[in-house]
Parts: sequence; structure tokens; C-alpha cells
Amino acid sequence: MRLLFITSNRLGDAVLSTSVLRHYVETYPGIRVTVACGPVAAPIFEAVPGLERIIEMPKQKRGGHWWKLWKSVAFCWWDIIVDLRGSATAYVLPGWKRVVLPGNDDEMHRVEQLGQLIGVDPAPEPFVWTAPEHENRASEILPDDGRLLLVVGPSANWIGKTWRPERFAEAIAELRAVGGPLEDANVLLVGAPNERTASEPVIASIPENRRTEIFGTEHLLTVMACLRRASLYLGNDSGLMHMAAATGNPTIGLFGPSRDEHYRPYSKWGRAVRTDWSYDKIIENRSSPLSKEVLMDTLPVEKVVSATRVLLEDYRKEEKQNG
Repeated sequence: MRLLFITSNRLGDAVLSTSVLRHYVETYPGIRVTVACGPVAAPIFEAVPGLERIIEMPKQKRGGHWWKLWKSVAFCWWDIIVDLRGSATAYVLPGWKRVVLPGNDDEMHRVEQLGQLIGVDPAPEPFVWTAPEHENRASEILPDDGRLLLVVGPSANWIGKTWRPERFAEAIAELRAVGGPLEDANVLLVGAPNERTASEPVIASIPENRRTEIFGTEHLLTVMACLRRASLYLGNDSGLMHMAAATGNPTIGLFGPSRDEHYRPYSKWGRAVRTDWSYDKIIENRSSPLSKEVLMDTLPVEKVVSATRVLLEDYRKEEKQNG
């Protein structure tokens, strides 16, 4: 069997879409997979079981990227064509089964909508596959000293969604303090290459012998392998947050000018902690539609730390019960 899987340009949405890909890979062992997506998201699919090829689709004028895709896949027979971008492409390709997302349903989480699309309830949790080389590289990068690992994503692709660095620093200090739930933990800071400068105050707040950083310097699947070793992920609403949730480990996502009901970390141990202001109130009160201001200031440190303590307590209690 052959599957054509057309998914997002954006990293976060692409990670969420692995819920659907996981369903077909696990339902049809040995299925051969071709993924079409944006260049930013492409690396997370490189270790998909049965992968034949990845077709990168950088946007082009007048829909040229769709024409390029059609030429790449039109002369193959596809047992299943999944188009999560709602284009007409699935209908002009030779294939047996077509699954096309018509648009977003704002009544539910995006993963729950994808579950409905493929007729699976509850929806499969997103999952990102890695290869041995990524796991080995993660082992080289991270300290092997028996301490817990706190992974922090202090940045985002829009400043409006970014909690202030000094608040991250304060929350990290409380979590790592004597008697804290992550006492003296090692810290891994992650982000895109252009996000490191804004993250410097957070980086500087952590003792040098307890911190590691990856700001675009490693393959995304190596980052994923590092996230699998995390005791907790704490970060803004971002693609990295969705990757962290896809590990199944405790994940805290911070929300303000984005809708947690649609994009909260989707896993058993994923939690959204949002600003005291609602999404609508934040949008109504920002300075302009193209605002370049931080819109997360009604999220206090105490609220984040408290939610983290509760999450870790519940997680550890279940781990203990399960032996």
C-alpha cells in the first residue's frame, strides 16, 4: 500500500497532524509513505516507518507549489491520499481512498477534529519518530549524572505569545530550588536560531554547569530525542511545545493570545496554563493588529509554578502506582 500525506508548512500543525499519520502507519504495517509539507516541518518526518520520500513545498506565486507537487506524484497510484490542507489536489490524483480536511472546526481541539476526520475516537495522540542516530546524539548532548531534566522553550515565533524572560527565570529558580519538584535539575533550553538573543536572560539565570542549549544547532529529531528524556517541558505555545507533548512526558504550555482550546498540549500529561485574561480580552486590548508587544503579562509566575507542581505530583503518583 502507498500513502500520500499532505500536511502543514508550520511545525506545530505538522506535529499535530502526526496523529493521522500514526493511525495509518499502525493500522497498515509496511505501508509506504510519501510526505508533502513545508521546509520547516520536513525534518520531523525523516524517520517515519516506511518513508519513501519527503516533498518540500515552499510557497510559490500563484500556487506554483501545488503544481510542483502534482507533477511529483501524479504518475503514481495511491491507495490512500490524505490532504490536511484542504486543497483540490487529492481529487486530481489517481488513488483509491481520499481523506481531505475541509477546514478548521473551532468547536474542538485540532487533534480531536483530525480524529473525527479519520473516524477514530479518541483520536490518536501525535507521535514523532526518531532514528538511532538521533537518540545517540541526544545521549552525547545531555549530561548523564542522574539528575532530573527540565526542558524550557522560552521563545516563540511571535513576541506576543512569549512570556517575559524574567518570569521564566523566576519560575525555573522556584522549580529547581531546594525542596522544589525539580530540585537542582539540569536545564535544556531550546529554540530557533534567531530566538537565542531574546532568551539570553533566561540562559544566564541558570548555572553554567547545569545548563545545555540548542537554538537551531541540532536536527529537529535530535531535539525530539532530548525531549523524550525530559522530566518536564515548560514553554510558550510553539511547535516545540507540541513536540514535547508528543513524547507523553509532562508538558506545560503557556497561552495568552492563542486559543488553548484548539492548541493545548495534546497528551495525557499535557497542560495549558493561560493568562488571567481570556484570548478575546487580550486581542481587544492590544495596541494594534500588528502588535509587537508581549501579550502574556497577565500570567503570573505563581500560577505557572502551582500548575507545574500539581502536574508533577499527579504524574509521579501514577508512576509509583504502576511500579
